Amino acid sequence: MSGRFYVGAVLLFAANLAFADITLIYAGDLLAIPGQRPLGNQTIIIENDRIKSVQKGFVEAGRFGDNVKVINLRDKFVLPGLMDMHVHLQFELGPDNDRDTLKMSSQLMEMRSIHYAMTTLLAGFTTLRDVGSSAQEMYALRDAIGNGWIDGPRIIAAGMVGITGGHADISGVRPELMDLWTDENVCDGPYDCRRATRNAIKYGADLVKITSTGGVMTDRATGTGQQMEMDELREVVQAAHRMGRKVASHAHQEAGIIAALEAGVDSIEHGSYTGPEAIALFRQTGAYLVPTLLAGKTVATLALEVDYMSDAIKEKAMRVGNDMTGNFAKAYQAGVNIAYGTDSGVSPHGTNAEEAVLMVAAGMSPMEVLVAATINAADLIDMSDSIGTIEAGKFADIIAVDRSPLTNIEELLDVDFVMKGGKVFKD
Repeated sequence: MSGRFYVGAVLLFAANLAFADITLIYAGDLLAIPGQRPLGNQTIIIENDRIKSVQKGFVEAGRFGDNVKVINLRDKFVLPGLMDMHVHLQFELGPDNDRDTLKMSSQLMEMRSIHYAMTTLLAGFTTLRDVGSSAQEMYALRDAIGNGWIDGPRIIAAGMVGITGGHADISGVRPELMDLWTDENVCDGPYDCRRATRNAIKYGADLVKITSTGGVMTDRATGTGQQMEMDELREVVQAAHRMGRKVASHAHQEAGIIAALEAGVDSIEHGSYTGPEAIALFRQTGAYLVPTLLAGKTVATLALEVDYMSDAIKEKAMRVGNDMTGNFAKAYQAGVNIAYGTDSGVSPHGTNAEEAVLMVAAGMSPMEVLVAATINAADLIDMSDSIGTIEAGKFADIIAVDRSPLTNIEELLDVDFVMKGGKVFKD
C-alpha cells in the first residue's frame, strides 16, 4: 500500500467517524444471542441505528473521537429488545368499549394507538405484530414510525380476512350498524376469500390474519369451533403466499387448528385446544404457535368479576381461558415452535411481560421464553437478519433489567433501559 493511499484511507475513516453517531454501551452482563451463554463485561458499539460490533471488556471511548456517547449499564443485565407477535394497539378491553366504538373518531383512535404503542415500547417490546385493527389507521402508524415522524415500536401490521358472521366480522350491535361497518374483506366461498386476501395486500398488509374458528370476544353464541371452510382457507393461504405475505390464523378448537395448518398457514394464534393431531402437523409444517396465555387468564378472570361482558362471551371466556395453559404445555413439551405473543388489548398494554411469567409457569425455561420473544419472533416475521440478537449489522434494539431474567423471569416486568434503533427511550 502506498503511503499516500494509506494516509487517504485514514483520513476517510476519521471523516466517517466525525459524521457517524457513535454510542458505546457498557454491559455488565450481556445476553447477545438468546439460547447462548451470557457474557460478562462487554461493550456494544453502535453507529447511528445499528450495531457495529460487540467487544470484550469496556472499550475506551476516546478511540472513537470526542463526540462518542457512553451508556453505563455495568450493573445491569442487557439483552435484545423483546417482540410481541400478537397485539391490538387500537383498543383496550374495558367497560367503555361499546361507547368508544360509537363515539370515538378514527383520528382520536389513532392518537390512542400511539399512546398504547409507546406504553408497550417502554415496557421493553421494541417490535410488535398488530394482528387486528382498523387497517389504514394501523398502516399509517406503522409507516409514520418507520419514517421517523413519530416515536414507537417497529410495527408489522396485518390485514384481516374473515367470513360473514365469523370472528373477524362485526357483532353485538343493531343490524343497521352492522350493515354500515361490514368490512370489504369479509368474504364467503373460496374465490371471494381469494379476492379479499389480494385486496388486503393491495391496501398495505404486511401479513394476512384469518379466523379459522370462532372467537371468545365475538358477541354471539356461535362457539369457538371451525368456521372457515377448507376451500376458503386454502385460497387465502395460496393467494397470500403468491404475493409474498405470510398468514396467521386465529384458532381455538383443534379441528380449526388442523384445517388451518393443512391449508399452510405460517402461525396459529392462541391454539387453545392444540391436541396430538395438531401437534403432529405443527412439527411437520414448522408453523409457529403464538400462545397468548395472558389473554386467556385475563378473560377468564374478567368473566367472573365484571358485568360488561355478555353471557355468550362469559361462557366462552371461562371455558377457553381456563383450558389454554394445559394444552400449551403439551404443545411445548412436544417440540412445537413457539413465538411470543400476548393478545394485548385484551390484556392491558404495557403488561406484555406477564406472558413470560405464565409461559415459565407452564413449563418453559426462562431462556426458552427469551428465545421465543427474540429469535423465534424475528424468524416468524422474516427479520432475522435485522433484529432478534445483539450482533454486528443488526438494529440496536436493546433493553436492560436489574438482574438476570434467566434466574427470575419476573425481572422482565420492570425493564430499566430501552433502546430501539440506537435511540434511547427509557434510561
